[in-house]
Parts: sequence; structure tokens; C-alpha cells
Amino acid sequence: MFTGIVEELGTVAGIEEQSDAVRLTVEGAVTTDAALGDSIAVNGCCLTVATLGADSFTADVMQMTLDKTSLGALRVGHRVNLERACTPQTRLGGHIVQGHVDTTGTIVRREPGEHWELVEIELPEHIRRYVVLHGSITVDGISLTVAELHDETFVVSLIPETLARTTLGFKQPGDPVNLEADIIAKHVERLIRND
Repeated sequence: MFTGIVEELGTVAGIEEQSDAVRLTVEGAVTTDAALGDSIAVNGCCLTVATLGADSFTADVMQMTLDKTSLGALRVGHRVNLERACTPQTRLGGHIVQGHVDTTGTIVRREPGEHWELVEIELPEHIRRYVVLHGSITVDGISLTVAELHDETFVVSLIPETLARTTLGFKQPGDPVNLEADIIAKHVERLIRND
């Protein structure tokens, strides 16, 4: 489990193509206390540490994850949001994030302000029912509050800290982002439907 509070921007150091998977190597300080088998969220995708270097880790990314997320579009040198899995002592500064990406959306527009920036993102139809005004959504692993909700898009308001420390500081209209809807909404729907 994660909180959606990105710890650092890491860098993709290597991509090894395999027949039905990719071995992804990422450099970042989150490896300082990592161990084999630990979970690290990369742009919101929960990945398992398969090998460790001095300042990098490698994870195996299967085809289903590549198809469902934006990880398949990564190239060496790309910057990525990194967060280690939380512990029972961790402050839950964001919201409950599983690292199980539901889908990708596309950045539609950016509107800079004097001290913040609005970013509008496409909201795919199959997750719209889980997104509510002022509720939480995870975008590339970042726990954000829905500031505006429209029929086919939603808007988040980003403070300077978020712009400086995450990929949303430089992603542009047309760029894909990973989206994870609030798990609580999904559980409530399942209970109400009684399947």
C-alpha cells in the first residue's frame, strides 16, 4: 500500500525488452533501505524489486501492466515518480493507494496561475463513477484532490511543491498519465451491487 505522496523523481536507467515483459531499471534514492521483494511505486504502478544496485533497482513488468499503464512508453532517461510502500508507522498524508492502476488518461490542458497550476485530464468512461468532486484520485502515483469534475474530464490544482517534485511539473497536453480511482468507492459499489 502507498499514500500517493511521491518521495522523489527517479530516472529510467535501463529497459531490457523480453518476449512478454520488460526489465525496468530505475535510479533513485528510494533504494537506500530497499530489499529484494519490496514494493516501489513507479508512476503509481506497484512494482517488485527484483535486483538492487547501489542507487538503482530493477523490476519485471509483465505485458498486462505494459498494456494497461503508461510504463510501456518509458524510455531511458525519462523521469518517474517514486514512492516506497508505507509501513504501519507512516503518516497517511495522501489517501489509500494500492499501486494497481485502473487505466491511463491524457492531459488535456494546463492553466498556470501565480502560485498554482490547474491541470485538466481525460477521465475514461469506465472509471467516471468512482470519481467525485473534492474526492481523491491518483495520477501517476500522486494523491490529488479533484478540484473540478466534468462529463469527460477532471481538473486538479497543483501547488508549487507538487510541480517541483513530480512528473506533473513537466508533462504536457497529450501526455499519458496513470490513473487509479479510490479503492473505497470500488468496494462500496461492489457491496451495493451484492455480486
